[in-house]
Amino acid sequence: MSFWDRIKPTERPVSATEVTLSPDNTLLSLVWEDGVKTHATAQVLRQQCPCAGCVDEWTNKRTLDPSRVPADVRITQLQPVGNYALTFVFSDGHGTGIYPWKLLRDITQPQG
Repeated sequence: MSFWDRIKPTERPVSATEVTLSPDNTLLSLVWEDGVKTHATAQVLRQQCPCAGCVDEWTNKRTLDPSRVPADVRITQLQPVGNYALTFVFSDGHGTGIYPWKLLRDITQPQG
């Protein structure tokens, strides 16, 4: 048991072991530790951005109107954030959201 396990007794969320972006940068695909494969479009990821510019920090109410995110939005950059999240820069210039693994698992859909 590590020091962190004693002071933060929460269960570690499942994390992705493989992250890929489609050649046209419109689809993110994830393979999770438990073998589940999921995906989400760049548009869905942008619509679900958890940053303070898209979600009110006090009320947790979404301030970004999802209908204003263009269908052809693309992911122009993808970066890991430590061992717990990903961050994206989108073709509309937005790039302040940090997407923890749990959020990504919740908003991505199983691949069929």
